[in-house]
Amino acid sequence: MSEVWLTSLLTANPQEGFELAIKLARMGVKYTQPSAEVRDRLRPQYGSDANALIASSQVVAINFQTIAAANGYWRDVR
Repeated sequence: MSEVWLTSLLTANPQEGFELAIKLARMGVKYTQPSAEVRDRLRPQYGSDANALIASSQVVAINFQTIAAANGYWRDVR
């Protein structure tokens, strides 16, 4: 994948930061498994697995922590 899609971790507010955290998680899966066909085939398995869903939530939470730190926890007025 050579497409540049992540140009900054800076976001206007926490909502945008959380959405970016989800995008980072999804892109991580896409980079790890580039075949859309394989991802589509696997989705029903992990979509109904509580442990897999919790793990996905943990990845998003870690990404959100990183983005929040990069944004000074949105304390700074832009």
